[in-house]
Amino acid sequence: MTATASTPRSTTRRDEPLLSVRDLRVTFTRQGEEPFTAVDGVSFDVRPGQTVGLVGESGCGKSVTSLAIMGLLPARGNTVEGSATFDGTDLLRLPTDQMRDRRGRDIAMIFQDPLSSLNPVVPVGLQVTEVLERHRGMSRKAATPVARDLLQRVGIPDPDRRLKDYPHQMSGGMRQRALIAMALACAPRLLIADEPTTALDVTIQAQILALLKELVRDTGTALVMITHDLGVVAGLCDEVNVLYGGRIVERGTRHELFGQPRHPYTNGLLASIPRLDGARGTPLTPIPGSVSDNLPWTHACAFAPRCSQPVDVCTQQTPALEESAGRALRCHNPVR
Repeated sequence: MTATASTPRSTTRRDEPLLSVRDLRVTFTRQGEEPFTAVDGVSFDVRPGQTVGLVGESGCGKSVTSLAIMGLLPARGNTVEGSATFDGTDLLRLPTDQMRDRRGRDIAMIFQDPLSSLNPVVPVGLQVTEVLERHRGMSRKAATPVARDLLQRVGIPDPDRRLKDYPHQMSGGMRQRALIAMALACAPRLLIADEPTTALDVTIQAQILALLKELVRDTGTALVMITHDLGVVAGLCDEVNVLYGGRIVERGTRHELFGQPRHPYTNGLLASIPRLDGARGTPLTPIPGSVSDNLPWTHACAFAPRCSQPVDVCTQQTPALEESAGRALRCHNPVR
């Protein structure tokens, strides 16, 4: 998939961040209730041609982080602080019309729920061609064969017929692939994928991951992969950020995190994965409790109630994010 004159590639060097998120904080407020901080000081970089993962259980702040970067949070009831600098421009400070021009052209997102993301009363083909008409200046007639090729590329059979189908006439996997086709239409410089393979079977999942790898390799697209599937992380991500309670608790390359996890949460996520080389009947090792079993980050480690190796200081003092040699860790008593 190549760039066109209407979608110029970034002048950012490959060793410089295309997206630089600094101290991102998202707080939701409701009348009569205490404010809730869903994202609490998240910082990370994504370079051209790099795939960065945001990993954690549901409720850890991954999707809210992506929606804040894309400017898609509700207009009321939330406060977004910090910065998200894309190719020299802070996306959080862009006027709505300018951000709308960038979405779909320079920055695209694959949403987690295709049924609620697609327009139910518009044919899928028209929804794909609309992206091409809006951002590449193509006519409907010229955009239709491009949309057909996109549907075929993401593994949708009989794409000529599917162009005319409405979302309810497609299976969940086909709807997800249609969303991916829309996101890839303009070969964006930055692609945010929020659980893009959740609704897909294993075969199609492998095809989509291969397609994303090809996009990153051939066009230098920066990819942010949001997932709880550590198998996807192992096969796709260059760098991984593990989130818990809205904060990054560990960062490292995928080889470092899988080979030597330091945070008990990361270690617990890896230990809970079924293993093919284990003895028959070996029970899984789940992380006890749920993400709601938190302590406030203001005076403790949020993961302490679920931690396998807590010490007294975990419930008395907030751990700082310490960075060294490309790795980052927020823990009073790390795994040795």
